[in-house]
Amino acid sequence: MKSLFIRMLGVALLVGLLSFALLQSLPGDAAYRIAAGRYGYDMVNSAAAEAVRHELGLDRPVWQQLLAWLADVAQGNFGVSLVSGEPVLAALSHQWGHTVALSLLAWGLALLLGVGLGGAVALLQRPALDRLVGNLALGLRAVPAFVLALLLATLFAVQWDWLPVAGHGDASYYVLPALTLALALAPGLAQTTRHSLAQVLASPYVQFARTKGLAARWVTLRHVLRNAAVPVAAYAGTQLVLLVEGMVVVETFFAWPGIGHALVHAIVARDVPMVQGTALAMGLLFVLLNTAVDALCHWLDPRSAR
Repeated sequence: MKSLFIRMLGVALLVGLLSFALLQSLPGDAAYRIAAGRYGYDMVNSAAAEAVRHELGLDRPVWQQLLAWLADVAQGNFGVSLVSGEPVLAALSHQWGHTVALSLLAWGLALLLGVGLGGAVALLQRPALDRLVGNLALGLRAVPAFVLALLLATLFAVQWDWLPVAGHGDASYYVLPALTLALALAPGLAQTTRHSLAQVLASPYVQFARTKGLAARWVTLRHVLRNAAVPVAAYAGTQLVLLVEGMVVVETFFAWPGIGHALVHAIVARDVPMVQGTALAMGLLFVLLNTAVDALCHWLDPRSAR
């Protein structure tokens, strides 16, 4: 528990500093951007931008702005949006649930597809199926997430009109964004599952279990699956980085009201507190999910029971 807290604290500090530094390095006047976000581009002039700059303290030295943000975060205060005036924590509390729900659904679907296909190839040992899954995995890994999202939206929402193309509502709105993320993650999981199962099936202890006359189903359930699951779970944990990164693209494309979508809008508007808050939330989401994967790997490893 202590190590988890230290990791979360380190991620929070690093993400906050990097996002602040990157936004400060962007060209243009942040005050004009924020004023445009508040009043519209047609209503912005030098006087309005100067008033916003003075109101939000953007005329202070950069180091003073950073120290003020760090002091507020230490007290659990992430500030308010420079555009809407809404507290950052209030906005994140609304967006967090949508992002977590979509992340878990996409990750579960990726595991179902990837582990299912990889397991079928390794256990059935059909060359034709092996080639088919291998070519499919190679093709999916070569397609960027936004292209995959565009193809799925065009096919299922525009051509066939089976699913809504964007927004948030009932369960049907989850399908396209979750499927886009899952199809980006599944190929690597399929290949890892196939390789892991093949190694375990060829191991001496599995061969010995078969020599003793144990039923093939019992050998698979008792000796193969749990040992093969450890590297698959570990690889699934590394895939969380791609999942968190993909959230930004997929949520923006499908207008999903989550943290990734909010991050893009905050960057465009130069809304520093919202950028830092959303980036921090995504970093902490990765830490929490990665910790859960570590615990799962420890539980699955047969050596941990000894």
